[in-house]
Amino acid sequence: MEASAARPIDADRDVELLERLGESRRALEDEIARRVVGQSSIVEGLLTAILADGHALLVGVPGLAKTLLVSTLAGALDLKFSRIQFTPDLMPADITGTEVLEEDRSTGRRVFRFLQGPIFGNIVLADEINRAPPKTQAALLQAMQERSVTAGNDTFELAPPFFVLATQNPIEQEGTYPLPEAQLDRFMFELRIGYPSREEEERVAMETTGAPRQAVRPVMTGAELCELQGLVRRVPAPPSLVAHAVRLVRSSRPEDPEAPETTRTLVSWGAGPRASQYLVLGAKARAAMDGRGVPDLEDVKAVAPWVLRHRVVPNFQAEAEGRDAESIVGELIERSRAWT
Repeated sequence: MEASAARPIDADRDVELLERLGESRRALEDEIARRVVGQSSIVEGLLTAILADGHALLVGVPGLAKTLLVSTLAGALDLKFSRIQFTPDLMPADITGTEVLEEDRSTGRRVFRFLQGPIFGNIVLADEINRAPPKTQAALLQAMQERSVTAGNDTFELAPPFFVLATQNPIEQEGTYPLPEAQLDRFMFELRIGYPSREEEERVAMETTGAPRQAVRPVMTGAELCELQGLVRRVPAPPSLVAHAVRLVRSSRPEDPEAPETTRTLVSWGAGPRASQYLVLGAKARAAMDGRGVPDLEDVKAVAPWVLRHRVVPNFQAEAEGRDAESIVGELIERSRAWT
């Protein structure tokens, strides 16, 4: 374990960072609110994922400001933003980059040079990720996991901070390639964006049909963000919280001896060990965002829907009964309240 990871949270520097994180969170939320109406829970989820150094999948119908939200967040964080529009003809090299043959005019020698693709950004928006074929999806997901790109005999590291925020349209399935469960597992959170309230929609209609909005003001640098990510890692997780998170994840697996009847009868596949890690990390990030040095069980339960619902696969009986992953996960979370 690195020395920085073992440093206690009550160190003077960490206390200062914890206070700064609370101030930075409020500044980020205020800056995003200047351009995006509502969606406060989605903003909280994105900030939690970013502070925990995880990727997020945003699911919602068109027109709900998913792209605007991500680009605004990148501007407020003063990070390099890349947008990739996924289409059926998109190739892996269109994401990672390609080698081109160049000639040195002075010597006549020809050499290959690697041209970096849009994956070489800090915040990468993978728009409508399910429209690209599996080979192209795999190129993106490999970069997400390894934080590097290999071209020929060379490996290029992706500069931190690095996040992939992908969007997916849940209602249009023709001409799409749904992400397999193993690839969905690379995303820390699945955030589902719903329609705005009536009052919010009236604000959207008013504000977007008037004068152009002001440019986004940076409120945090990439270096500051990396420092705060290190703080989140150093936040201590009580053993009882880790045990609760692991028990909740294991309760989603139908083959587990302690799985409830709901899981055994309605679930084909449950969440894997990565879900336990993300529950703990998400709880740490949420506590730090609130200015608390230690997470509690409510933090675990708050991030659990984001972590679990894309990792739990309902079976045919669940479909026949009209149950989806979200309702099953909600029942498991509610059941876990009796453990404390």
